[in-house]
Amino acid sequence: MKGVAITGMGIISAIGNSVEENYISLIENKIGVSRIQNISTVHADVIKVGEIKKTNDELINELQLNENNNFSRTAMIGTLAAKQAVENAGITNINEFRTGLISATSVGGMDMTERHYYDYFEKPELVKYITCHDGGDVAEKIAEELGLKGMVTTISTACSSAANSIMLGARLIKTGKLDRVIVGGADALAKFTINGFKTLMILSDDYNKPFDNTRKGLNLGEAAAFLVLESDEVVAKQNKKVLARVSGYGNANDAFHQTASSENGDGAYLAMKKAFEISGLKPSEIDYINVHGTATPNNDLSEGRALKRIYEDEKVPDFSSTKPFTGHTLAAAAAIEAVYSVLAIQNNVVYPNLNFETQMEEFDLTPQTVAKNKTIEHVLSNSFGFGGNCSTLIFSKS
Repeated sequence: MKGVAITGMGIISAIGNSVEENYISLIENKIGVSRIQNISTVHADVIKVGEIKKTNDELINELQLNENNNFSRTAMIGTLAAKQAVENAGITNINEFRTGLISATSVGGMDMTERHYYDYFEKPELVKYITCHDGGDVAEKIAEELGLKGMVTTISTACSSAANSIMLGARLIKTGKLDRVIVGGADALAKFTINGFKTLMILSDDYNKPFDNTRKGLNLGEAAAFLVLESDEVVAKQNKKVLARVSGYGNANDAFHQTASSENGDGAYLAMKKAFEISGLKPSEIDYINVHGTATPNNDLSEGRALKRIYEDEKVPDFSSTKPFTGHTLAAAAAIEAVYSVLAIQNNVVYPNLNFETQMEEFDLTPQTVAKNKTIEHVLSNSFGFGGNCSTLIFSKS
């Protein structure tokens, strides 16, 4: 199957403020995980995070927002990434074709709520910030800054949110509902997230080690990334350069547990199986797997078993997790890793799975630990969220 064209990308993360900066960090082993600076938290000396080293004031200046704006941090980084993607796609008239925006988030404007919650009823001038709390406000803000008048919607399926955003966008184009869709996600760090994951006891006090037998847990991160998907008719009409294609996708919900994945990887297996069916590809045709790889004991065991089930007696292709670079960026994870997947295809490179030392005792899977050059035609990218929300995307060379 030909798949849906990707014509633009934009990203901001702990390892860079642009697509180019992120790529350089990935191939030069420049990690973005460090001690937290922008949030005052009692856990500051205990945990490490993938933090965008820009203050809110710096983001406001970069976006040229007025001083009375009510943008949350999530909305600001989302707007930056979406603007990059639109510019990269060479779009000068956002409403020229039937255009939509599908934005993913899990935390929304929680950072703004944390800041003003106790003052809302005492200071009327702060009431304007209440609307920022809503996850849908992020998409509305991005659309407003882009001048988009078409379909705008939000997806929130925890850590698979952006994968489902990309999936829905591709389906809307394939079914002829829209001509162009800006898809992706954004999540900023907040105390709410840090405290929540700390309570779940899945945060590492050290650098995360995906698929390592001694892994302790994840490092949280913040990021935003968006891709522009366009129909072949628009691509042909405007003679667009196609960066890569969304050739396959699948999602499944095994409803195993509120936060844990099935020990046998049931949801992950079904999502990958569906993605292969949509793409028409065989598992053996995948050149690189960008695993979800959060470095929690549960996720890596579940995902590894799902990979073994999909590949049966065949060798699992080169795989790695990029989360040691960025931290786990929740609803933005699948979006930033979609950008990384496209870059892997464009540059024929497999990224290193940093911090790996010891193979897991449950199976014989070893991730790629150093950057590796090889011909890459197809990349599979996994994203799994709380509540059993499992999603898989396949990206292919155009």
